[in-house]
Amino acid sequence: MVADLLASRHGIGISKDKSKSLTGKGLIAGEQATILKPQTFMNLSGEAVRPLFSYLDIDIEDVIVIHDDLDLDFDRIKIKVGGGHGGHNGLRSIISHLGDNGFSRVRVGIGKPPPGRDVSGYVLSSFSGEERKTLISVVERAADAVEDIISQGTLKAMNTFN
Repeated sequence: MVADLLASRHGIGISKDKSKSLTGKGLIAGEQATILKPQTFMNLSGEAVRPLFSYLDIDIEDVIVIHDDLDLDFDRIKIKVGGGHGGHNGLRSIISHLGDNGFSRVRVGIGKPPPGRDVSGYVLSSFSGEERKTLISVVERAADAVEDIISQGTLKAMNTFN
């Protein structure tokens, strides 16, 4: 949802590429950017990220991964650089395929599942009615965070969003 909003805000068309992803290129905050939407299973995201990373020949610091985060309350946005995967299989795959964890992350809080509920089922389920009321503003703030990382750098963006 965040990638789609960024594409819409900046007039970037997203289309199928030859690898396992949808991509679009354009300017975000005055900088050349490529949006990648993996079309693999989430836990295989690195298979989609690696080919584009290699093709673009960019530094790990130029990669921004937007992902859900169980350890943040729903609607909370936090920016981070580096670190482990924290049990997030998509991050695990990206770190493994890139061989580096030094990319920026825009962590979008989804909260923890209720006691006794399966984590996988919770992550894959639809947002609750209450969550849907604020979902648009959450997605907008996450897109704002990406734009701030690109325009001001990760550290300044962290000061704004964390």
